[in-house]
Amino acid sequence: QVQLVESGGGLVQPGGSLRLSCAASRGFFSISTMVWYREVPGKQRELVAILDTLGPINYTESVKGRFTISGDSAISGGNPKLTVDMHMNILKPGDPAVYYCPIEGWITEFTARAKYWGTGTLVTVSS
Repeated sequence: QVQLVESGGGLVQPGGSLRLSCAASRGFFSISTMVWYREVPGKQRELVAILDTLGPINYTESVKGRFTISGDSAISGGNPKLTVDMHMNILKPGDPAVYYCPIEGWITEFTARAKYWGTGTLVTVSS
């Protein structure tokens, strides 16, 4: 199994910046997509940014030019680590939400493709 932990959320003033980070508890054999969603109570979950390993990076229209998604895999202490970051600039009143970073892929060559979710990190924009 894989545990994902999102971090970096917090309170920021309009126009400010945050860097969200998502760390997986283990490496993946292969990754299909790395995504950031956001969710506001009472509203449908919104896809914010998607990093498809076989395609281009895409953003929802409202964050284009302000948010940047990136993914990185590395070896740390002999163990593979996977992180997915999202740099958020010029934050606006429409950005507050709980942000999630599900990762879809194969843990090993013997397991089926699955999508793993963390518990999210809260972003608040207020003056």
